[in-house]
Amino acid sequence: MTEYQTIVANDEAVLRDGTIKLHGPDAFEAMRKAGRLAAEILDEIAPMVQPGVTTAAIDDKVREMTLDGGAVPATLGYRGYAHSCCISINHVVCHGIPSEKTLKDGDIVNIDVTPLLDGWHGDSSRMYCVGDVSLKARRLVDVTHECLMIGISKARPGARIGDIGAAIQAYAEQNRYGVVREFCGHGLGRLFHDAPEVIHAARAGTGPELRPGMFFTIEPMINLGKPAVKLLSDGWTAVTRDKSLSAQFEHSIGITEDGCEIFTLSPKGLHKPPYD
Repeated sequence: MTEYQTIVANDEAVLRDGTIKLHGPDAFEAMRKAGRLAAEILDEIAPMVQPGVTTAAIDDKVREMTLDGGAVPATLGYRGYAHSCCISINHVVCHGIPSEKTLKDGDIVNIDVTPLLDGWHGDSSRMYCVGDVSLKARRLVDVTHECLMIGISKARPGARIGDIGAAIQAYAEQNRYGVVREFCGHGLGRLFHDAPEVIHAARAGTGPELRPGMFFTIEPMINLGKPAVKLLSDGWTAVTRDKSLSAQFEHSIGITEDGCEIFTLSPKGLHKPPYD
């Protein structure tokens, strides 16, 4: 039996205890603010994602915008992580570490940001295309965004967590892409990572029932080749085992009485590339 816990926005004793938290109106408003800041950051860095720019420079800009927005980067210092965002290029599936590495023409890049604003996490990632990108890479990016939105369309009261993953998996595999299993979406709010886990390859009708007030991310990682990944020696960077390209989009959502609310929609309508 799945356990749920009803909390209020000013509850200072929220712990990760395996229960799925159900949030009220004040928490929805707090998540709207945190999510909007995440989306604004991803909007504003779009012009920076160009050949010759270092991922460290992008990370610096993310940190600057997060602080200017009255928040702090949730990743900075998280389990020893020393950067303000994750930047994953080409065959890097997730958790790519910013560095002096420069972007190159034809790269596809995921940038994942999580501002912590007034105690609430706004978690979102978006793909960017650098210069002249191949048709197969652009198609992968497009289908990955479609996977995200198809998954979100299944998020409504009475549905099951597995319905989300089943829809994502079916669409990705229809396009002959692999769905990463090792990483998943997650509950969030006052905590960065919480219950429930949102698997992106699942069986419909399985998992916890969705109820109004649940907050979680949906963030499918879709590979051009096989779904298998491996972790590099830095302990963070995950890459495709077959070195095929990988793409990811992520939104934070809240279950409402009749569907769901996306907290991290782009204010400028920059939902997927091209962003010009």
